[in-house]
Amino acid sequence: MHVPVMLNETLEYLAVRPDGVYLDATAGLGGHTGAIAARLASGHVWSNDRDPESLAMARVKTAAHEARISFTAGPFSTLPARLRAAGVDRVDGLLADLGVSRYQLTAAERGFSLQSDGPLDMRMDRSSGEPASSIVNFFSERELANLIFELGEERRSRQIARAIVRARPIRSTLHLAGVVEQAAPRTGRLHPATQTFMALRLFVNSEPEELDALLASAPGLVKPGGRIVIISFMSLEDRKVKQRFQSLARSGEARVLTKHVIPPGELEVASNPPSRSAKFRALEMCA
Repeated sequence: MHVPVMLNETLEYLAVRPDGVYLDATAGLGGHTGAIAARLASGHVWSNDRDPESLAMARVKTAAHEARISFTAGPFSTLPARLRAAGVDRVDGLLADLGVSRYQLTAAERGFSLQSDGPLDMRMDRSSGEPASSIVNFFSERELANLIFELGEERRSRQIARAIVRARPIRSTLHLAGVVEQAAPRTGRLHPATQTFMALRLFVNSEPEELDALLASAPGLVKPGGRIVIISFMSLEDRKVKQRFQSLARSGEARVLTKHVIPPGELEVASNPPSRSAKFRALEMCA
């Protein structure tokens, strides 16, 4: 079952009004979109995702509120243009949950999972771009090591990259996970390939660049007095969000609503363990 992360905090900080217009920039399976739409009377939600397969599921799951939801597909970098083309000027609130959806993580054929075997894909949109197999099997050892270190923050990146190159061709997700585990044995709770998989996913989908695009455009998409809520799961992402929010506050364009990052509560972590690494920040645009 899909459980939207930090839903109560999201609804509280977005201050959803019945007549408001909201943008869920990362629809996933529609949990946040549906909850926002349920609070609307004459308002509307624009629900975006770059993964058309997830967006199709979100459409089904939110069918009870379909009159108050419009869906749009694509990355953050094209979102402003798509909204303008649809006649949307500015919204009252913007949400971005930067986590990977449960569907993506559990569907073996998507290539994100460490738990089940599948093709090394990892593309959010399988109709475009190069899959992770191209990086794993054709990047140089140095390129792989740099990628795993910089995007995965993996200290053992050199030995992992060396092992990957020696084991080529890497055939599947579990093959890659096993190669990494042999090169860098488990030292804690997480599977030793977790950070390598994360680095590959970020690179394949240009996620750092897309987040930069969202953070640059978000203030222009939100009305004065409107709010921006971003939920991240990695320190690299949270650092970017924090710095952008602080910059907007220093310039007088916005007011930071969360003095410190807000983690999920104990009850949520107990009932929805994937939420444990969530980092919640909120901002209000100045009038």
